[in-house]
Amino acid sequence: MYIGEQLIEPTDARLRLSAQLGCRGIVIDTRPAREVIEEDGSWNAGRVAALRRRVEGFGMRLDGMALDVGSLLLDSLRHPERAKATTARLRQHIRAAAEGGVPMLKYTVAMVGITRTGVVEGRGGMQCSAFRAADYRPDADARFSYWGTVLPEDGAGGASPLDRKGAPETCGQVMASEAGAISEADGWRAIAFLVSELLPTAEQAGVRLACHPHDPAYPPGGLNGVHHVLGSLDGLRRFVALAPASPYHGFNFCQGTIAEMSTDPTATVLEAIRTFGPQKRIFMVHFRNIAGGYLDFREAMPDEGTVDMAACIRAYREVGYDGILCPDHVPLSDVDPGRERFFSFALGYTRGLLQAA
Repeated sequence: MYIGEQLIEPTDARLRLSAQLGCRGIVIDTRPAREVIEEDGSWNAGRVAALRRRVEGFGMRLDGMALDVGSLLLDSLRHPERAKATTARLRQHIRAAAEGGVPMLKYTVAMVGITRTGVVEGRGGMQCSAFRAADYRPDADARFSYWGTVLPEDGAGGASPLDRKGAPETCGQVMASEAGAISEADGWRAIAFLVSELLPTAEQAGVRLACHPHDPAYPPGGLNGVHHVLGSLDGLRRFVALAPASPYHGFNFCQGTIAEMSTDPTATVLEAIRTFGPQKRIFMVHFRNIAGGYLDFREAMPDEGTVDMAACIRAYREVGYDGILCPDHVPLSDVDPGRERFFSFALGYTRGLLQAA
Protein backbone atom coordinates (compact mmCIF):
# COMPACT_ATOMS: atom_id res chain seq x y z
CA MET A 1 0.00 0.00 0.00
CA TYR A 2 1.06 3.56 -0.57
CA ILE A 3 -0.27 7.08 -0.26
CA GLY A 4 -1.47 9.08 -3.23
CA GLU A 5 -3.80 11.89 -4.17
CA GLN A 6 -6.88 12.48 -6.27
CA LEU A 7 -6.38 15.80 -8.09
CA ILE A 8 -8.34 18.02 -10.48
CA GLU A 9 -6.35 19.69 -13.27
CA PRO A 10 -3.13 19.75 -11.22
CA THR A 11 -0.43 22.26 -12.08
CA ASP A 12 3.20 21.19 -12.16
CA ALA A 13 3.66 22.89 -8.79
CA ARG A 14 0.79 20.85 -7.33
CA LEU A 15 2.24 17.61 -8.66
CA ARG A 16 5.62 18.57 -7.24
CA LEU A 17 3.97 19.07 -3.84
CA SER A 18 2.37 15.62 -4.04
CA ALA A 19 5.77 14.10 -4.78
CA GLN A 20 7.36 16.01 -1.90
CA LEU A 21 4.65 14.73 0.45
CA GLY A 22 5.60 11.15 -0.43
CA CYS A 23 2.85 10.25 -2.88
CA ARG A 24 3.57 7.35 -5.19
CA GLY A 25 0.36 7.49 -7.20
CA ILE A 26 -2.04 10.07 -8.63
CA VAL A 27 -5.66 9.70 -9.75
CA ILE A 28 -6.88 12.48 -12.02
CA ASP A 29 -10.43 13.46 -11.05
CA THR A 30 -11.04 16.17 -13.66
CA ARG A 31 -14.60 15.85 -14.93
CA PRO A 32 -14.99 16.41 -17.82
CA ALA A 33 -11.40 15.38 -18.60
CA ARG A 34 -10.23 18.65 -20.12
CA GLU A 35 -6.62 17.49 -20.25
CA VAL A 36 -7.44 14.84 -22.85
CA ILE A 37 -10.83 15.62 -24.38
CA GLU A 38 -11.47 16.66 -27.99
CA GLU A 39 -14.18 19.05 -29.20
CA ASP A 40 -16.36 16.11 -30.23
CA GLY A 41 -16.24 14.64 -26.69
CA SER A 42 -13.78 11.85 -27.51
CA TRP A 43 -10.56 11.27 -25.58
CA ASN A 44 -7.25 11.71 -27.37
CA ALA A 45 -5.08 8.69 -26.51
CA GLY A 46 -1.94 10.70 -27.23
CA ARG A 47 -2.97 13.29 -24.65
CA VAL A 48 -3.73 10.53 -22.17
CA ALA A 49 -0.20 9.20 -22.67
CA ALA A 50 1.22 12.73 -22.33
CA LEU A 51 -0.67 13.19 -19.06
CA ARG A 52 0.69 9.88 -17.79
CA ARG A 53 4.24 10.85 -18.73
CA ARG A 54 3.80 14.22 -17.03
CA VAL A 55 2.85 12.54 -13.75
CA GLU A 56 5.68 10.04 -14.15
CA GLY A 57 8.06 12.96 -14.62
CA PHE A 58 7.54 13.77 -10.93
CA GLY A 59 8.44 10.24 -9.86
CA MET A 60 4.83 9.09 -9.43
CA ARG A 61 2.52 6.94 -11.49
CA LEU A 62 -0.87 7.72 -12.95
CA ASP A 63 -3.01 5.10 -11.22
CA GLY A 64 -6.27 6.14 -12.81
CA MET A 65 -8.62 8.77 -14.13
CA ALA A 66 -12.28 9.66 -13.68
CA LEU A 67 -14.74 8.29 -16.21
CA ASP A 68 -17.45 10.94 -16.24
CA VAL A 69 -20.65 8.96 -16.83
CA GLY A 70 -22.72 12.14 -16.55
CA SER A 71 -26.46 11.50 -16.52
CA LEU A 72 -26.08 8.02 -18.01
CA LEU A 73 -27.85 6.15 -15.22
CA LEU A 74 -30.83 8.49 -15.11
CA ASP A 75 -30.96 8.63 -18.92
CA SER A 76 -31.04 4.83 -19.08
CA LEU A 77 -34.37 5.07 -17.26
CA ARG A 78 -35.80 8.20 -18.88
CA HIS A 79 -34.04 8.69 -22.24
CA PRO A 80 -32.66 5.35 -23.49
CA GLU A 81 -31.50 6.67 -26.88
CA ARG A 82 -29.42 9.36 -25.19
CA ALA A 83 -28.00 6.73 -22.83
CA LYS A 84 -26.96 4.54 -25.76
CA ALA A 85 -25.11 7.48 -27.34
CA THR A 86 -23.35 8.18 -24.05
CA THR A 87 -22.18 4.58 -23.67
CA ALA A 88 -20.69 4.67 -27.16
CA ARG A 89 -18.66 7.73 -26.16
CA LEU A 90 -17.61 6.16 -22.85
CA ARG A 91 -16.42 3.01 -24.58
CA GLN A 92 -14.13 5.19 -26.68
CA HIS A 93 -12.83 6.82 -23.48
CA ILE A 94 -12.02 3.38 -22.06
CA ARG A 95 -10.12 2.37 -25.20
CA ALA A 96 -8.20 5.68 -25.22
CA ALA A 97 -7.28 5.22 -21.57
CA ALA A 98 -5.89 1.78 -22.34
CA GLU A 99 -3.95 3.05 -25.33
CA GLY A 100 -2.52 5.87 -23.20
CA GLY A 101 -1.36 3.46 -20.50
CA VAL A 102 -3.95 4.16 -17.78
CA PRO A 103 -4.93 0.94 -15.96
CA MET A 104 -8.04 2.09 -14.08
CA LEU A 105 -11.03 4.38 -14.51
CA LYS A 106 -13.25 5.34 -11.59
CA TYR A 107 -16.91 6.30 -11.85
CA THR A 108 -19.85 7.08 -9.61
CA VAL A 109 -23.42 5.76 -9.63
CA ALA A 110 -24.79 8.97 -8.08
CA MET A 111 -27.79 10.42 -9.86
CA VAL A 112 -28.75 13.14 -7.35
CA GLY A 113 -25.39 14.31 -6.03
CA ILE A 114 -23.76 13.41 -2.72
CA THR A 115 -26.54 14.42 -0.34
CA ARG A 116 -25.74 16.59 2.65
CA THR A 117 -28.01 18.64 4.92
CA GLY A 118 -25.68 21.29 6.30
CA VAL A 119 -22.34 22.23 7.77
CA VAL A 120 -21.31 21.86 11.41
CA GLU A 121 -18.30 23.28 13.22
CA GLY A 122 -15.44 20.91 13.90
CA ARG A 123 -12.04 21.07 15.53
CA GLY A 124 -10.65 24.60 15.71
CA GLY A 125 -13.61 26.04 13.83
CA MET A 126 -13.21 24.00 10.65
CA GLN A 127 -16.44 23.55 8.70
CA CYS A 128 -17.55 19.94 8.27
CA SER A 129 -20.07 18.73 5.72
CA ALA A 130 -22.88 16.82 7.47
CA PHE A 131 -25.86 14.62 6.76
CA ARG A 132 -28.70 14.18 9.22
CA ALA A 133 -31.69 12.51 7.63
CA ALA A 134 -34.07 13.93 10.22
CA ASP A 135 -33.07 17.46 9.17
CA TYR A 136 -33.41 16.92 5.41
CA ARG A 137 -34.83 19.84 3.41
CA PRO A 138 -34.63 20.23 -0.38
CA ASP A 139 -33.24 23.76 -0.13
CA ALA A 140 -30.42 22.58 2.15
CA ASP A 141 -29.77 19.65 -0.19
CA ALA A 142 -29.25 22.11 -3.06
CA ARG A 143 -26.82 24.25 -1.08
CA PHE A 144 -24.83 21.73 0.95
CA SER A 145 -24.56 18.65 -1.28
CA TYR A 146 -21.65 17.79 -3.56
CA TRP A 147 -22.54 18.02 -7.25
CA GLY A 148 -19.93 16.25 -9.36
CA THR A 149 -16.68 18.08 -8.60
CA VAL A 150 -18.51 21.18 -7.32
CA LEU A 151 -18.05 21.59 -3.56
CA PRO A 152 -20.93 22.42 -1.17
CA GLU A 153 -21.36 25.74 0.58
CA ASP A 154 -19.01 26.20 3.51
CA GLY A 155 -21.62 27.72 5.82
CA ALA A 156 -19.65 30.96 6.03
CA GLY A 157 -20.83 32.80 2.95
CA GLY A 158 -18.62 31.03 0.43
CA ALA A 159 -19.53 30.02 -3.10
CA SER A 160 -22.74 28.08 -3.58
CA PRO A 161 -23.19 25.09 -5.90
CA LEU A 162 -26.45 26.73 -6.96
CA ASP A 163 -24.30 29.17 -8.93
CA ARG A 164 -22.96 26.23 -10.99
CA LYS A 165 -26.25 24.47 -11.65
CA GLY A 166 -26.10 22.65 -14.99
CA ALA A 167 -22.37 23.26 -15.49
CA PRO A 168 -20.32 20.37 -16.93
CA GLU A 169 -18.57 19.98 -13.57
CA THR A 170 -21.85 18.90 -11.96
CA CYS A 171 -21.56 15.70 -14.05
CA GLY A 172 -25.23 15.42 -14.92
CA GLN A 173 -26.37 15.12 -11.31
CA VAL A 174 -29.70 16.73 -10.47
CA MET A 175 -32.05 17.40 -7.58
CA ALA A 176 -34.36 14.54 -6.63
CA SER A 177 -37.32 16.73 -7.56
CA GLU A 178 -35.91 16.87 -11.11
CA ALA A 179 -35.01 13.17 -11.28
CA GLY A 180 -38.42 11.85 -10.34
CA ALA A 181 -38.96 8.67 -8.34
CA ILE A 182 -36.18 6.07 -8.61
CA SER A 183 -37.26 2.77 -7.08
CA GLU A 184 -34.90 0.02 -5.99
CA ALA A 185 -35.74 -1.85 -9.19
CA ASP A 186 -34.97 1.29 -11.21
CA GLY A 187 -31.65 1.74 -9.43
CA TRP A 188 -30.56 -1.81 -10.16
CA ARG A 189 -31.77 -1.64 -13.75
CA ALA A 190 -29.69 1.51 -14.36
CA ILE A 191 -26.55 0.05 -12.77
CA ALA A 192 -26.94 -3.23 -14.67
CA PHE A 193 -27.26 -1.22 -17.89
CA LEU A 194 -24.02 0.64 -17.20
CA VAL A 195 -22.12 -2.55 -16.36
CA SER A 196 -23.43 -4.45 -19.38
CA GLU A 197 -22.62 -1.58 -21.75
CA LEU A 198 -19.12 -0.70 -20.48
CA LEU A 199 -17.56 -3.75 -18.82
CA PRO A 200 -17.01 -5.84 -22.00
CA THR A 201 -14.99 -2.99 -23.53
CA ALA A 202 -13.01 -2.57 -20.29
CA GLU A 203 -12.24 -6.30 -20.25
CA GLN A 204 -11.05 -6.24 -23.83
CA ALA A 205 -8.92 -3.16 -23.16
CA GLY A 206 -7.54 -4.38 -19.83
CA VAL A 207 -8.88 -1.38 -17.85
CA ARG A 208 -10.37 -1.85 -14.39
CA LEU A 209 -13.64 0.00 -13.69
CA ALA A 210 -13.82 1.24 -10.09
CA CYS A 211 -17.35 2.04 -8.89
CA HIS A 212 -17.94 4.52 -6.07
CA PRO A 213 -20.95 3.38 -3.98
CA HIS A 214 -23.89 5.62 -3.19
CA ASP A 215 -23.07 8.38 -0.71
CA PRO A 216 -24.80 8.50 1.69
CA ALA A 217 -26.90 5.48 2.55
CA TYR A 218 -30.55 6.56 2.50
CA PRO A 219 -33.23 5.55 5.02
CA PRO A 220 -35.58 2.62 4.32
CA GLY A 221 -37.98 3.68 1.58
CA GLY A 222 -35.47 6.15 0.14
CA LEU A 223 -35.36 9.93 0.25
CA ASN A 224 -37.60 12.05 -1.98
CA GLY A 225 -38.61 8.86 -3.76
CA VAL A 226 -34.99 8.03 -4.62
CA HIS A 227 -33.39 4.78 -3.43
CA HIS A 228 -29.65 4.31 -2.97
CA VAL A 229 -29.20 0.63 -3.77
CA LEU A 230 -25.41 0.71 -3.26
CA GLY A 231 -25.88 2.01 0.26
CA SER A 232 -25.35 -1.27 2.14
CA LEU A 233 -22.95 -4.19 2.18
CA ASP A 234 -25.71 -6.37 0.72
CA GLY A 235 -25.98 -3.89 -2.13
CA LEU A 236 -22.22 -4.03 -2.71
CA ARG A 237 -22.36 -7.84 -2.78
CA ARG A 238 -25.17 -7.72 -5.32
CA PHE A 239 -23.13 -5.29 -7.42
CA VAL A 240 -20.17 -7.71 -7.51
CA ALA A 241 -22.58 -10.48 -8.52
CA LEU A 242 -23.43 -8.58 -11.71
CA ALA A 243 -20.06 -9.77 -13.09
CA PRO A 244 -18.64 -12.25 -10.57
CA ALA A 245 -15.95 -13.65 -12.88
CA SER A 246 -14.56 -10.34 -14.12
CA PRO A 247 -11.35 -8.99 -12.54
CA TYR A 248 -12.14 -5.60 -14.11
CA HIS A 249 -15.35 -5.05 -12.11
CA GLY A 250 -14.78 -3.60 -8.65
CA PHE A 251 -14.79 -0.60 -6.34
CA ASN A 252 -13.41 2.80 -5.74
CA PHE A 253 -13.62 1.72 -2.11
CA CYS A 254 -14.72 4.88 -0.32
CA GLN A 255 -14.16 4.00 3.30
CA GLY A 256 -16.11 7.03 4.51
CA THR A 257 -19.13 6.08 2.40
CA ILE A 258 -19.06 2.54 3.77
CA ALA A 259 -18.81 3.90 7.33
CA GLU A 260 -21.97 5.93 6.63
CA MET A 261 -23.89 2.68 6.05
CA SER A 262 -23.83 1.58 9.68
CA THR A 263 -24.41 2.47 13.32
CA ASP A 264 -21.15 0.58 13.98
CA PRO A 265 -18.89 2.12 11.33
CA THR A 266 -15.62 0.43 12.26
CA ALA A 267 -17.14 -3.06 12.27
CA THR A 268 -18.85 -2.46 8.92
CA VAL A 269 -15.73 -1.05 7.24
CA LEU A 270 -13.66 -3.99 8.50
CA GLU A 271 -16.29 -6.46 7.27
CA ALA A 272 -16.28 -4.79 3.86
CA ILE A 273 -12.47 -4.91 3.62
CA ARG A 274 -12.45 -8.59 4.59
CA THR A 275 -15.27 -9.35 2.15
CA PHE A 276 -14.09 -7.54 -0.97
CA GLY A 277 -10.33 -7.47 -0.36
CA PRO A 278 -9.76 -11.22 -0.85
CA GLN A 279 -11.97 -11.03 -3.96
CA LYS A 280 -9.57 -8.38 -5.39
CA ARG A 281 -12.50 -6.00 -5.84
CA ILE A 282 -10.81 -3.03 -4.11
CA PHE A 283 -9.14 -1.09 -6.93
CA MET A 284 -8.43 2.12 -4.98
CA VAL A 285 -9.30 3.48 -1.54
CA HIS A 286 -10.69 6.81 -0.36
CA PHE A 287 -9.08 6.65 3.07
CA ARG A 288 -11.34 9.02 5.01
CA ASN A 289 -13.21 9.15 8.28
CA ILE A 290 -16.57 10.36 9.61
CA ALA A 291 -17.88 11.26 13.05
CA GLY A 292 -21.20 9.50 13.66
CA GLY A 293 -22.80 6.83 11.54
CA TYR A 294 -25.90 5.77 9.62
CA LEU A 295 -28.21 8.72 8.79
CA ASP A 296 -26.40 11.08 11.19
CA PHE A 297 -22.76 11.98 10.59
CA ARG A 298 -20.31 14.71 9.74
CA GLU A 299 -17.13 14.49 7.73
CA ALA A 300 -13.95 14.57 9.79
CA MET A 301 -10.19 14.65 9.68
CA PRO A 302 -8.83 11.10 9.63
CA ASP A 303 -7.51 11.14 13.21
CA GLU A 304 -10.66 12.42 14.92
CA GLY A 305 -13.54 10.37 13.56
CA THR A 306 -15.49 7.31 14.64
CA VAL A 307 -13.68 4.75 12.47
CA ASP A 308 -10.56 3.04 13.85
CA MET A 309 -8.23 3.92 10.97
CA ALA A 310 -5.30 1.91 12.32
CA ALA A 311 -7.48 -1.22 12.41
CA CYS A 312 -8.45 -0.55 8.80
CA ILE A 313 -4.80 -0.36 7.71
CA ARG A 314 -4.15 -3.68 9.43
CA ALA A 315 -7.17 -5.20 7.65
CA TYR A 316 -6.02 -3.98 4.23
CA ARG A 317 -2.63 -5.59 4.92
CA GLU A 318 -4.34 -8.77 6.11
CA VAL A 319 -6.26 -9.19 2.83
CA GLY A 320 -3.31 -8.34 0.62
CA TYR A 321 -4.43 -4.96 -0.68
CA ASP A 322 -1.39 -3.25 -2.21
CA GLY A 323 -2.89 -0.21 -3.93
CA ILE A 324 -3.35 3.49 -3.44
CA LEU A 325 -4.80 5.21 -0.35
CA CYS A 326 -6.18 8.69 -1.17
CA PRO A 327 -7.50 11.25 1.32
CA ASP A 328 -10.89 12.65 0.41
CA HIS A 329 -13.60 15.01 1.71
CA VAL A 330 -11.47 16.86 4.24
CA PRO A 331 -13.32 19.73 5.98
CA LEU A 332 -13.33 23.33 4.79
CA SER A 333 -11.60 26.30 6.41
CA ASP A 334 -10.96 29.94 5.59
CA VAL A 335 -7.35 29.50 6.77
CA ASP A 336 -6.77 26.72 4.21
CA PRO A 337 -8.96 27.71 1.25
CA GLY A 338 -7.35 25.27 -1.17
CA ARG A 339 -7.34 22.54 1.52
CA GLU A 340 -3.72 21.70 0.65
CA ARG A 341 -2.67 21.77 4.32
CA PHE A 342 -5.60 19.60 5.35
CA PHE A 343 -4.84 17.08 2.61
CA SER A 344 -1.16 17.18 3.58
CA PHE A 345 -2.10 16.38 7.18
CA ALA A 346 -4.26 13.47 5.99
CA LEU A 347 -1.43 12.11 3.85
CA GLY A 348 1.05 12.34 6.71
CA TYR A 349 -1.35 10.67 9.10
CA THR A 350 -1.91 7.82 6.63
CA ARG A 351 1.83 7.44 6.02
CA GLY A 352 2.37 7.21 9.78
CA LEU A 353 -0.25 4.47 10.08
CA LEU A 354 1.38 2.52 7.27
CA GLN A 355 4.78 2.76 8.96
CA ALA A 356 3.35 1.81 12.38
CA ALA A 357 1.54 -1.21 10.93
